[in-house]
Amino acid sequence: MWKRKLSIGLKLAWALMLVNASPSVASAHVKWFAPYIVGAPPAPITKTLADTWFWAGIALVLVFFVITRALELSRFGSAAISALDYVTNPLWQRQDDYIRAIIGAFFVAIFAVGGVYLTPDLKTPAEWVSWLQLVIAFCVFSRRTMPIAGVGIIALWILALRDYDLFHLFDYLALGLGVAAYLLLEPLKNESLRTRRFEALRWGLAIALMWSSLEKFAFPSWFYPLVVEKPFLTFGMPRDVFLPMAGVTEFTLGFGLLWTPLIRRLSALALIVIFTAAVWPFGRVDLIGHGLIMAILLAVAADHRTGVDVLTNLKRGTWRIPIGMASALVIFCTAYWGLHLAFYGIDGKLDGHEGPKSTHSYDPEHPHAYGREGEIGGQPHQ
Repeated sequence: MWKRKLSIGLKLAWALMLVNASPSVASAHVKWFAPYIVGAPPAPITKTLADTWFWAGIALVLVFFVITRALELSRFGSAAISALDYVTNPLWQRQDDYIRAIIGAFFVAIFAVGGVYLTPDLKTPAEWVSWLQLVIAFCVFSRRTMPIAGVGIIALWILALRDYDLFHLFDYLALGLGVAAYLLLEPLKNESLRTRRFEALRWGLAIALMWSSLEKFAFPSWFYPLVVEKPFLTFGMPRDVFLPMAGVTEFTLGFGLLWTPLIRRLSALALIVIFTAAVWPFGRVDLIGHGLIMAILLAVAADHRTGVDVLTNLKRGTWRIPIGMASALVIFCTAYWGLHLAFYGIDGKLDGHEGPKSTHSYDPEHPHAYGREGEIGGQPHQ
């Protein structure tokens, strides 16, 4: 018996090592820590498609997904799933309580920080917004008031439209809708609808990760100050090798959250490692901003359900993995570059700024970030 358990453990460890063979990036959201202009013209998508390292990253992840799916379909697949179920069973038994607790904790945290709508880059001077966040946190803990919390999350996103461009807020739309959908579905008595609550949460997170990963291809210059400030983030790789590989890692693992049970659970575990690694170099802001994502990823890793998905029948064959990933890339890249063109035009829109804007005042820990009135690192912009 112990030999069988050891064999299962080794296979799972090997699969996780394959995930981490893709270059892990401390996945801090760049707008929280570096200068940016959302309306600036993005790099052409053809530049990414001509990048050898982009395709190398895609190939590495495809190999991992195909091997994982082959294992899942083999006689060892049920044993691997059973091992994950055994380890995560305590969390699965209290999955709803856990998710409600982490949603409530997140809103208490951003209430305590104050001055933001939903994330660190969405600043607001309106004090009442923080009190709305506290109301949302309290509403999460009763099934009668959970729908109020869900509507409140959507309301915060809509309120942010007063101060921020719609394209900017797309970064947070899918995750916000996923969390809100969970809060609206969980109290329902209709079990066929209620059972979709975890699926809605997972799809919202996956789409959010895939969308935000495209910044590394469209606006690599946003990441350059972070690479200069914290060169260890690239693990010794050249900057222009690291960034496309990091973008591929985030996109493909987000895509993995939408696939078969073993692939999505191992993708969630890999993403937990990556996001946890970002906390040390980026600190409390990153922990609060990504805390909800990390907690939902843990819930995905502990999800024991199989076959409950809107596209289950399309995912059964191993050969469908590259088709699915290619389709996702086409859809997301077309939407990202297409919507940016529709909003800002071919030459972009700089809103009169001579230099990049930042939502952060000067911070000695981030000397390359632009401060107020065109200052860099607290010094006048030359």
